[in-house]
Amino acid sequence: MSPLARRAGRRRGGRIGAVDPAGGPSARTERVSGCRAHPLDVVAVVLAVAGAGCALTGLLPRAEAVATVQRVLPLLLFLATVVVLAELTAVAGVFDAVATRLAIAARGRYAVLFGLCVGFASLTTVVLNLDTTAVLLTPVMLALARRLGLPAVPLAMTTVWLANTASLLLPVSNLTNLLAADRIDLAPLSYAARMAAPQLAAVAVTAVLLWFCWWRPGRRGGGGFRSPPRHVPADRWLYRTAVAGCLLFVAGILAGVPIGLASTVAAALVLAGFLVRSRGTLRPALVPWRLLVFVTGLFLVVQTLGRYGLDNLVGWLLGPDGGALGALRAGGTGALLSNLVNNLPAYVAGEAVLPVGDEPRLLALLIGTNVGPLATPWASLATLIWYERCRAAGVTVPTARFLATGALLAVTATLAAVAALLLTS
Repeated sequence: MSPLARRAGRRRGGRIGAVDPAGGPSARTERVSGCRAHPLDVVAVVLAVAGAGCALTGLLPRAEAVATVQRVLPLLLFLATVVVLAELTAVAGVFDAVATRLAIAARGRYAVLFGLCVGFASLTTVVLNLDTTAVLLTPVMLALARRLGLPAVPLAMTTVWLANTASLLLPVSNLTNLLAADRIDLAPLSYAARMAAPQLAAVAVTAVLLWFCWWRPGRRGGGGFRSPPRHVPADRWLYRTAVAGCLLFVAGILAGVPIGLASTVAAALVLAGFLVRSRGTLRPALVPWRLLVFVTGLFLVVQTLGRYGLDNLVGWLLGPDGGALGALRAGGTGALLSNLVNNLPAYVAGEAVLPVGDEPRLLALLIGTNVGPLATPWASLATLIWYERCRAAGVTVPTARFLATGALLAVTATLAAVAALLLTS
């Protein structure tokens, strides 16, 4: 095993090869809890069994089951390859280097660090998309907390909250935005002008709640910290290869390359570097098998539920009303369904029952499915990826507090963004 692999194993809390089923090194909390299954493991198995049962028993017709799997395959490809990319990039020390630069820029001031983290996470989400933020920025924030000796959870929450609430402005910021922009036939600049006020409102509410719910309670005496020295990677060649892989991934997204293809090419480049320099780091469990099973089962189950009453329920929740009441109802429906079944199927289900040309309610539904998926770990793909990054790094997120503060943000940010949409219409 290379010195880099040994160092990475010590840095991340265990030996290389001690990998959890999600695709990352085993977390400290999991070592303490022994063999007890994580709740998301149970949910993933239940969804997989239920989804397979729906397809095999005919509850979901064979043609629809095949079409659902074909539709989700590009998503699974992206998910598998982007998690591998993030894992190997972290081992190469890229996230430690970025975290160090961010800490140095703050010059020891806690409030400045908060502002930099909020701005960085918002910009990453707007320009690159929320899943990229979850994959690439979560390890940066966790590395930053480790290097500064600060609690990791406030910085982690900054990533997951802004990955969702800052994903309204551009069509590329969220997969659901692409669907909505196509439905209402808006060019990117026109779409951005329409969503600028809701985006500002959502980010403002997020920043306020982040400070008071997560950052401020963690302040230490004087609110300062000591800036760390610049990070020196253990293997500069592998470090540069990982940086090149991340830049290639970002460039592919900006160029409009399908996200699955962009992540696959980038991961292949970094994998090739590890094959040459640190072959012992590579393990089959780097692939997030549990997430892949979870997403596949989720889509099969939701598709089946749509045939047996979910579509009717969505129509009832949305109601026939237009105007301000209809928009608020659409936003609330999107947020509620996202936390129950995930935001992608929630948006698709809502869009299917809204009349063509009902732009205000469609955009309000979009706000709910983008800003609202914060109260449950499975509410969005970005939240799922973020949760896996935290588990892989051994960071324990307090479940009750995560659910309570996430629900508070989902309600307040959705209301604020929908109100901004109505005021600027």
